[in-house]
Amino acid sequence: MSDAIVPRHDIAAGLPRTYLRPSLLLLLAEAPSHGYELLEQLRALGVRMAEPGGMYRALRSMDEEGLVSSWWEPSQAGPARRLYVITDAGRESLTAFAAELRDLRWLLDGLLSRLEAIGRTMGEPT
Repeated sequence: MSDAIVPRHDIAAGLPRTYLRPSLLLLLAEAPSHGYELLEQLRALGVRMAEPGGMYRALRSMDEEGLVSSWWEPSQAGPARRLYVITDAGRESLTAFAAELRDLRWLLDGLLSRLEAIGRTMGEPT
């Protein structure tokens, strides 16, 4: 068996699970929403592996931590639905995550630049 590093294609399947909470905060910063709508928006955002159970656990945890607030809202076409909104603490958390993403982007840009330079010296297409 080869010791070569095999590239992982997890990103191709969507954002990693660690991005679930900040993705939810981002969506709620854009507009208050209900759970089912959030699930659809998460998948459109790239969190394709988002499952309802995991999403609702994350929302409940963030509600307990004060990052989001929620309440039951009556519905004219069925049962009541829970509405989620971001709190000030949630906005602060999202701002901190954005700073981490900027740092990560800087690191990745540097790595990609160096990889492209190696590709050019080795005659590989970039």
